[in-house]
Amino acid sequence: MQELTYDILRKAVDQGVAAVRSVSRLQPAGGVGDKIFPPTYVKEGQAPTKYAMETRRVDGAEVQTVLLDSVASQANRMEEALLEGWRRKSLDFPVVQVDFSAEQGLEDLEQLTALQAPHRIADAILRDSLLDGVPFRHTPIGQAFTEARVNHATAMYRYCPTALVFGVWDSTGPKGGLGAKFQRALVSEIVGINAVPGVKVASRIDPLGIEKKAGVVYKAKDPNEEWTLDPAKAEKVKGKEVPFVRGGKKEGGSPAALNHGNIPPSIDAEAGGVTIDYAVQTAVLSLPALRRLRFTESTADKPIEPAQRDQAELNARTVLAALALCALAYQRENGYDLRSRSLLVATDPFELEMVPANGGEAAKYTLTTDAASKLLADACAAAKKVGMGWPEREITLKPAPKLCDLVRASRAHVASGDAEDPG
Repeated sequence: MQELTYDILRKAVDQGVAAVRSVSRLQPAGGVGDKIFPPTYVKEGQAPTKYAMETRRVDGAEVQTVLLDSVASQANRMEEALLEGWRRKSLDFPVVQVDFSAEQGLEDLEQLTALQAPHRIADAILRDSLLDGVPFRHTPIGQAFTEARVNHATAMYRYCPTALVFGVWDSTGPKGGLGAKFQRALVSEIVGINAVPGVKVASRIDPLGIEKKAGVVYKAKDPNEEWTLDPAKAEKVKGKEVPFVRGGKKEGGSPAALNHGNIPPSIDAEAGGVTIDYAVQTAVLSLPALRRLRFTESTADKPIEPAQRDQAELNARTVLAALALCALAYQRENGYDLRSRSLLVATDPFELEMVPANGGEAAKYTLTTDAASKLLADACAAAKKVGMGWPEREITLKPAPKLCDLVRASRAHVASGDAEDPG
């Protein structure tokens, strides 16, 4: 099978190809029939499980499937794969990041990038940060991406090209719902085929043998003590001892609130995992979505002459296509460890298909991570020649003092045991 090269990709982006597709068959790492655990969701109506299960047509038959990784989750994993390649400097593209490494008590956050922020370059983390002491939104970069549009996409391409691949909507910016909006060009999903729900069991034997009715546990007056059985040492509200509660739970006062005592054996049929025949990852890069992007200016903020615009736009779109395919290739290298007890492995080598716009057989190509890195480098070199190179590799912001204060306050609240219960 032929390896995908820049010339092949550029020709595909230009015309004749509707999409680049990758369909990968996966199995649990434990082998065929091993149980895996899909993501859980809030149950609706009479749904028997907390999983996203639905009937789909597979090979002409209706089968029960289960969602193992959503489109949004897959986008995050591919961004994570790109970020890893970027940090190793095997991939070169612009990244906006917020550096917390010098902020007291927040050093562990290190650098948070637009590849990690939920709303990419439009995220509140970046909005509430500073570039050279100026709020990001008020800088020339912030204003430029705020004004970006599908038919005026150079600023987004220059400062956050991954947003053009994975999509972004600047709905909380100065223009509200009219803010910059770009659809996803790359979509991926992992689904389990012929899914059969199972059950999960749980229990705990306390080696100390502490019984549930051993005594009432109170919140201690002394914060260093945390809890007490002595009413005289308990914190009081309106003269009444306060039961000890941890983690935002509504009920407390028993040893269970301290994680002491037995947990009776139980069976969970709502989130007990599934067995499947196999899983499928389907990834599609829409070339029409890339062709809609127009670039009226070079990355040096100069108008592109009409005679050069077609070539400049084609080369820029090819860069974005190469970046998207790097995301797929690097994700395959990272593997499919979706969550606890959900490690999947591919059963076949990675391949890409060029789906013809007018029907016919799809041409197939291989793409390793080394080849993907070269593909992106070649595309960037060609784009630079027509004014669409990337001047910056990284743009580093500093978190605003008020953002740091908010994070510290939130952490203190969590440490106090009063955090909201997520479930």
